[in-house]
Amino acid sequence: MLAALLLAMAVLGLASPAQADVQMSFYSITGSLTGGRYPHAFVVFDGTLADGTRVNTNYGFSARYTSQAITYGPAEQMIQTETPRMVARSNRHFTVTVSDRQYRRLLAEVIAWRDYPGPYYDLDERNCIHFVARLATLVGLHADVPYRFIQEPKEWLNYVGRNNPQVHATEIP
Repeated sequence: MLAALLLAMAVLGLASPAQADVQMSFYSITGSLTGGRYPHAFVVFDGTLADGTRVNTNYGFSARYTSQAITYGPAEQMIQTETPRMVARSNRHFTVTVSDRQYRRLLAEVIAWRDYPGPYYDLDERNCIHFVARLATLVGLHADVPYRFIQEPKEWLNYVGRNNPQVHATEIP
């Protein structure tokens, strides 16, 4: 009788806690002056947490006022989210699975960058690439930012993919 009950619980998924299935994908926007967008890097979270909470969001880091960032150095920052249409038009480089704990830690990092006191965005030292690099590091990826890539999100994510063969990155030409 006990064996039948344990078997039924296992079949119904009641014998163990639910497992998180949140995918974290790394994206770049090529951007162009004629297209009205600067090159950009961001991450997309999609899946379900262990408690059943559905996750479908994305985060990038940007200057609130682009002209300020380009001409005056450190500028007021913001966390930028992309529309589903823009995500679909962007370059997905690779995806990793994150645990509930990692997801919560990543969200805390997003909030820390958003709420940093004073001007925090800096085109050369704290831009969207540095933000995505920090998030990548938190999930165990090697994600340094060589100077030659600080304003080249697509090329940088290709570089990160090459340095982390376990992610099976798609090289974007």
